[in-house]
Amino acid sequence: MQSKLKSFFSGKKVLVTGVSGFVGTNLSKRLVDLGASVIGVIHNRAPQLSLDEVDYKTADLTIYENCLNVCQNVDYVFMCAANSSGAAVMESAPLTHLTPNVVMNSYMLAAAYEQRVEKFAFISSNTVYPVTDFPVSEDDVTHVFFEKYQIVGWMKLFSEEMCKMYSQHIKNPMSTLVVRPGNLYGPFDKYNTSESKVIAALIRRFAEKQSPLSVWGDGEDIKDFLYIDDFIEGLLQAFVAKNIHSPINLASGIPVKIKDVIENLISISKDKNLEIYFDKSKPTMIPKRLISIECAKNKLQWRPSVGLNDGLKITYEWYREFYKNSSPDNI
Repeated sequence: MQSKLKSFFSGKKVLVTGVSGFVGTNLSKRLVDLGASVIGVIHNRAPQLSLDEVDYKTADLTIYENCLNVCQNVDYVFMCAANSSGAAVMESAPLTHLTPNVVMNSYMLAAAYEQRVEKFAFISSNTVYPVTDFPVSEDDVTHVFFEKYQIVGWMKLFSEEMCKMYSQHIKNPMSTLVVRPGNLYGPFDKYNTSESKVIAALIRRFAEKQSPLSVWGDGEDIKDFLYIDDFIEGLLQAFVAKNIHSPINLASGIPVKIKDVIENLISISKDKNLEIYFDKSKPTMIPKRLISIECAKNKLQWRPSVGLNDGLKITYEWYREFYKNSSPDNI
């Protein structure tokens, strides 16, 4: 598969929007390794990892002319730019996720099509699924969402539908790919106080030896956590595949309680004397998310290779090194 990826991307001009973000940073690094000529779009944040091989461009993608400019002479687009946040913002100001994302996604699709981009990838979300007691597969979308996902879920689904319009409902279609990730974690995630999600927030608190160490909720929530490198490989494999014509889940397929993450981090950090405080007054999201990855297994022969403990250990050690002389709140 590695040789197939290299032959597919080598020498191609690949646009990565949101290149300063979590997925964009890790994706651009991998694409450079595969020999692609990468153009990375930044907005108001400098790249976390500045690569000499990447041609960085600053652009506000809510302006159509900017979208046209960055898509010029590009072969492939990975739409990683998004207005995203943690549980607190999603609960208190959910409209934050609506207008900017709908505008960016629609403008980038239109610009990519106008500039004759060969293929466009959109990073969707598992928020599009309802609350279930079973692992959701790709056809389990019911247009009923977990209450706090109502706005972001509809935004992601509408963006998925726009991708479908461009690839299936016009005379000269543009190939598109839609992936629905599990809960991603790893190096270059958001670790700042206002935007970090659960694993990023916990890793920071353990690394800083906060005691009492605050955990939002009761620790019983069940998630599907996927290490970022596994996601990037699945994303690239899906992009080159010719048998993916509808959205596809990329997750671990393994349910994990937040308490299990904490136990792993206690072992990794060797801080067994930290006081753990479960703050039930803080906002949390869906209490249970199970995800099926049978489609990815069958169509891509893709399976995650990094287990939770190994992924947490790599991320914890990366965090301590990357932020040894700074704070995520200052970057």
